[in-house]
Amino acid sequence: AAATSAQILMPYSCKTGRCSTCKCKVLNGTTSAIQSETGLTDEEKNQGWILSCVRTAVTDITLEVDDLGGLDLPIAKTWPCRISQMNLLAADVLQILLKLPPNTEFNFIPGQYIDVIGPNGIRRSYSLANADFDNKTLELHIRAVDDGVLSEYWFKAAKINDLLRLNGPLGTFCLRETANLDLIFLSTGTGIAPIKAMLESMIHLVAEKRPKSVTVLWGGRQSQDFYLDIADIPGDHTYIPVRSRPDASWCGAQGYVQEVLLGLAPDWKNVAIYACGSKNMISSAQKTLMDAGLPPSRFFSDAFVCSSTE
Repeated sequence: AAATSAQILMPYSCKTGRCSTCKCKVLNGTTSAIQSETGLTDEEKNQGWILSCVRTAVTDITLEVDDLGGLDLPIAKTWPCRISQMNLLAADVLQILLKLPPNTEFNFIPGQYIDVIGPNGIRRSYSLANADFDNKTLELHIRAVDDGVLSEYWFKAAKINDLLRLNGPLGTFCLRETANLDLIFLSTGTGIAPIKAMLESMIHLVAEKRPKSVTVLWGGRQSQDFYLDIADIPGDHTYIPVRSRPDASWCGAQGYVQEVLLGLAPDWKNVAIYACGSKNMISSAQKTLMDAGLPPSRFFSDAFVCSSTE
């Protein structure tokens, strides 16, 4: 918050100390934790790493942190919206289209997310699944969560024209350098939503910024978990669905997305990874791929963490 008020851009996502996007190292000075840093291992804590979203400065400090000064992120605001469409994409995944007022100028970068403020002020975060705002509509992919308060609303009570509020855009998960790189997207579950938005946005890249190749690996347990046809998204990309619990009828890739990627043996010096999905997948992928030779500065991620049911 202090960096933002000073117009210094630092990586962040969940703002609850769980996803690890804002991880940085204290080189000098002292900080104090406002709440638990569950997104850090004990080893990382001992090495001086902190999660800046749940830390406050006790003294002047010097941090080792990614420089995002090249990004021009829109300012987050609170907006009114209405549910314009509801479509069941899978038994446990709902597509929600939110319509904003006709005069709204809502700017966002594909990959970012919003907070939806639902009944009784309950707030939950959802990635944007569309790349543009031409029709004043935002697309969300919402998975049913057992005992989730807002999940109960979406799947049992929500109806067309319900009035809600949203705050956004939020987050720093978005495309960076793309020219002549091999872009690889890793996703699990509804982590495909922001990746869909990024893929849709790349058709507008000028020739000198186009990647050398684009590969999408989407992980799921069952065939019905792949609720989108990635081949329908415009652009030149290779799509590999990966099942972690395949049955005899499955002839595709098996295991975890990061393991399948290792088997592809890409040129790690020319690769940029964009990973979105479960925190376990992202933590494992980051370590596994960096051990294989991926430059640390070429791994970008947005970990989905479950909200409390309160």
